[in-house]
Amino acid sequence: MNAVVLAYLVGSTVVFMAANATLKTYAASGGTWVLAGALALFCVGNFLMVRVMRENGLGLAIALSLIFQLIAITAMAMVVFGERPSGLQVAGLVLGVVAVTMIIWPQGGAT
Repeated sequence: MNAVVLAYLVGSTVVFMAANATLKTYAASGGTWVLAGALALFCVGNFLMVRVMRENGLGLAIALSLIFQLIAITAMAMVVFGERPSGLQVAGLVLGVVAVTMIIWPQGGAT
C-alpha cells in the first residue's frame, strides 16, 4: 500500500469517526439535521474508500477500513464519551488486529 492510498484510508477513518460521533449526538438528542449531517459524512467516507478499494481490492480495503475504524472509534468512545469496553470486547479488538495483520502479511514466494 502506497502513501497516497494510506492517506485515503486514514482520511476515510477520520470522516467515519466524525460520522459516528454525529450519530451518537443524534441518538442522545435527536434532530433531523444532525442525522442528515451524519449520513452526509458517511457518504464522504465511502467516497474516499473507493480509492482504497480500487488499489487493494474490496476484501482487503474493507478489512483494513474495519480495523482502522474499530480501533479509532473505540478510542473516541472511551476518551470523548467515557465509555469503557469490557475485557471480552478488548479481546475482540486484539483479535481483529491480529486477523487483519494476517490478511495483509506479505506472502513469501512459492516453494
